[in-house]
Amino acid sequence: QFSLGSGVIVNSDGYILTNNHVVSGASDVEVFTRDQKKYKAKVIGTDPRTDVAVLKIDATGLPAMTVGDSSRLKVGDPVFAIGDPFGVGETATTGIVSATQRALGGAIEHYEDFIQTDAAINPGNSGGALIDLHGDLIGINTAIISGGGGNQGVGFAIPINLARNIMTQIVDHGKVIRGYLGVSIQGVDPDIAKAFGLSHGGGALIGD
Repeated sequence: QFSLGSGVIVNSDGYILTNNHVVSGASDVEVFTRDQKKYKAKVIGTDPRTDVAVLKIDATGLPAMTVGDSSRLKVGDPVFAIGDPFGVGETATTGIVSATQRALGGAIEHYEDFIQTDAAINPGNSGGALIDLHGDLIGINTAIISGGGGNQGVGFAIPINLARNIMTQIVDHGKVIRGYLGVSIQGVDPDIAKAFGLSHGGGALIGD
């Protein structure tokens, strides 16, 4: 059995960002670059909770993407999704930022802070780059909501600020270290706000 995904070279010495679900359970991982070279990749580490994985290939002087700042994104910003959808080859699709800080109640990951975009994302795009107009990497394409398995204009990317933090921890420590808040929280909708005598909803309720 084999699977296909995309990845982003983020360091000229061969470090590659991709999704955990692209490499999860794999006995061997191969990387094909745009110039048709093939490399055996080592999985440096993974973080299933954010679906981030870091690979390393034995190469130097590679063209690496410039990493941007995903916190500066605004709804309506033009973006491009780069990847290998359905294995047809390197492909760029364009769209806008449909939303930021999108969470789906744990439907996709444990930790969700997605960039939502209508740039076409399809199977094979996972782990590929979401870039801005300057060509800077601002997200890692991860998932779609689809009724039939194909693009419906509702795609999600991990913000690069989050992915970069995860990658740094994996490279430096071999694992991701997180704090533990020790409380359960929920959103304050109008009904909860009314029950607590608040004039409007918003914020967070400590439930436990």
